[in-house]
Amino acid sequence: MGASLSNLSENGSGDGPGLGDIPESCVACVFLYLTPPEICNLARLNRSFRGAASSDAVWESKLPSNYNLLLDLISNPDVHQNLSKKDIFALLSRSLPFEDDNKASCLFKILCYFSYLILNLWVDRFSGKICMSISAKAMSITGIEDRRYWNWLPTEESRFHEVAYLQQVWWFEVDGMVKFPFPPDIYTLSFRIHLGRFSKRLGRRISNFDHTHGWDITPVRFELSTSDGQHASSECFLDDTQQEDANGSSKRGCWIDCKVGEFIVTESDPTTEVRFSMKQIDCTHSKGGLCVDSVSIVPSELKERRRRWVLNFVSLML
Repeated sequence: MGASLSNLSENGSGDGPGLGDIPESCVACVFLYLTPPEICNLARLNRSFRGAASSDAVWESKLPSNYNLLLDLISNPDVHQNLSKKDIFALLSRSLPFEDDNKASCLFKILCYFSYLILNLWVDRFSGKICMSISAKAMSITGIEDRRYWNWLPTEESRFHEVAYLQQVWWFEVDGMVKFPFPPDIYTLSFRIHLGRFSKRLGRRISNFDHTHGWDITPVRFELSTSDGQHASSECFLDDTQQEDANGSSKRGCWIDCKVGEFIVTESDPTTEVRFSMKQIDCTHSKGGLCVDSVSIVPSELKERRRRWVLNFVSLML
């Protein structure tokens, strides 16, 4: 048995064939059913596996159906024409920032500040599915121009390096819209927010809740709608301290992904337009002490996979 195992990465010996004797085309057929990290790990076994792991046919199956559009948006077409499909996957799996006026306007048309980094696109390294994150800079925020109510805070905790911080306001409303040829799939849209103001002091992260108030009186309403007539909405108290105390947990001082809802894309053409909002417009009381970072649009399958991973990790820690 030990001798057989020693031949896994070599050609067959006198005792019989080894993995190195498997035709490269057969290995490539198997790789079609594996994830990109698994393919890269197996490529180290032998020359046949390494050749199959560089096959364009294998990596094209891992790319989103509209990957050519993404390449046109991020680079000169003459540049990526000479790239292998494996190199294209590696390029798209990085976080792709859009800050140029012309390229950004091809993706979405909303009231925003195009001179800032406003949107990130990337391909998930396990599934090849497209994910998107939209900065608060690309959203219409009521009162954002008045420094008495809102401020922009620089931070390393955001992929956009800056978040909108609400000190106090009576009318809270955040709206946005994205227009993009999403590949067919089911997508989850979420707001990424943080109760309280955070900073670092002597290398330690600290949170300040002096301005945090009003989020336990009236629920915040989240909504989304698409150009083909889909609608979703949800409501929640952002600072429901009584329920949190009973469960022994707290939303304060950490980033929260508030799920708005799901929408389904059946075809990339025509382009899907998604409108989203976050509102708390009960003017009987003020509210404040909230950071708004971004909106994420991620395939629901990936969102669920991440949730299961977090739950498994927490259970192991306990």
